[in-house]
Amino acid sequence: MKIKFGLLPRIILAIVLGVVLGSFVPENVVKFFATFNGLFGGFLGFAIPLIIIGFIVPGIAHLGKGAGKLLGVTATTAYVSTIIAGTLAFTVGSLLLPGFVENTTAGNVVNPGEALLGGFFELEIPPIMGVMSALIFAFVLGIGISATNSTNLRTIMDEFQRIIEKLITYVIIPLLPIHILGIFMNMTYGGQVQSILSVFAKVFIMIIALHITMLLLQYTTAGIASGKNPLRLIRTMLPAYFTALGTQSSAATIPVTLQSAKKTGVNEKIAEFAVPLFATIHLSGSMITLVSCSMGVILLTGGAPSLSEMGPFILLLGVMMIAAPGVPGGAVMAAAGLLETMLGFDPTMVSLMIALYLAQDSFGTATNVTGDGALTVLVDKFSGAKS
Repeated sequence: MKIKFGLLPRIILAIVLGVVLGSFVPENVVKFFATFNGLFGGFLGFAIPLIIIGFIVPGIAHLGKGAGKLLGVTATTAYVSTIIAGTLAFTVGSLLLPGFVENTTAGNVVNPGEALLGGFFELEIPPIMGVMSALIFAFVLGIGISATNSTNLRTIMDEFQRIIEKLITYVIIPLLPIHILGIFMNMTYGGQVQSILSVFAKVFIMIIALHITMLLLQYTTAGIASGKNPLRLIRTMLPAYFTALGTQSSAATIPVTLQSAKKTGVNEKIAEFAVPLFATIHLSGSMITLVSCSMGVILLTGGAPSLSEMGPFILLLGVMMIAAPGVPGGAVMAAAGLLETMLGFDPTMVSLMIALYLAQDSFGTATNVTGDGALTVLVDKFSGAKS
C-alpha cells in the first residue's frame, strides 16, 4: 500500500527541519539554501502575473454569459461573504494581534529580509508585467471575451489556464517545502525564528476561532433566510469539511460538497450551478487566514496595519480570489502580488506568508467549502427556485 505524503506534512517537516538545521549547520549550508531561495523567489515573482492572467481571464469569461440573474446572485453572495470574512479578521486582528506581538520577544524582530544571509549569487528574473497591469489586463480580456462571445480566445485562455495549473501543481508546489526549509533555516541562523513561531502559534488559534465564527454566521444567516435549523445544516455539510481537510482543494472536494448541499434540501439545479462556482470564487476561510497572517507579518516587522491600508487590500483581495486555482496553496499564490504592491511586502515577507498560510491551508479550505453549503441555501432562497 502506497502512503501519500501530502503537502501539509511536507510543510510541517520543512519548518521543523529548518529550525533544527539552522541551529547548528555551517554558514555555507545556509548560503546554499539562500541561493536556492533567491532563484525560486525570482521565479515565483515571474509567475505571479501569469497566474493572475491564467485564472482571472477564464473565470470572468465563463461567468459572463447564460445564467443572468442566478449568476449575479451567486457572484454577489460569494463576494459579500468573502469581504465580511476579511472585515471580521481585520476587526478581531486589530484587537488581539498587537498584544500577541507585544507580549513576546518579537519586539526585537526586524524586517526578516534584512537579517537573512544572502546567497552565493543572485539572478534577476523580471516579470513580464507588473501585478496591477496583469490584473487590469485580465479584467479587460475576460470581460471582452464574455462581451464578444469569442470562443477561440476563450479556448486559448482555458488551455493557458491548464498550463498554469500544471506549473503550480508540478513545479511551484513541490519546490515550496524546500523554499520554506531554507527560509526557516535562515531565520533560525539569524536568531529570529523562535519569536516568529511563538507569535504565529497564537495567530493560528485566532484563525481557527474566526473560521468557526464565520461558519456559524453563514449558517445562522442561511437558517434564518430559509427557515431551516442552522446546526442541522452544518451537520449535513460536515462530510465536505472533513474531505477538504484531506484534499486541501476546493475543486477536488466539489463532488462531496455537491452531494452534501443537495441533502440540505436545496433545488438540485441550483446546487449543480452554485457549488462548482462557489468552489472557484468563494474563499472566506482563505480570506480570514490571509488577512490575519498579513497583519501579523506587518506587526512583526514594526508596522501598524490600519483600515486605510487593509480596507482596499481586503476589497481587491476578494476579487483576486477569483484567480485562486483550486489546488493546495492556490489562494496565497493569487494574493502574493497584492501583498507586494499594496502592503509593501518584500520577497522574504511573501515567502514567510506562504509558509504560514500553507501550514493551515487544510482548515481554510475546509471553511471555504463548508461555507459554500450555506451560500447555496441562500442562493436557492434568493433565486426563488422551488426545492
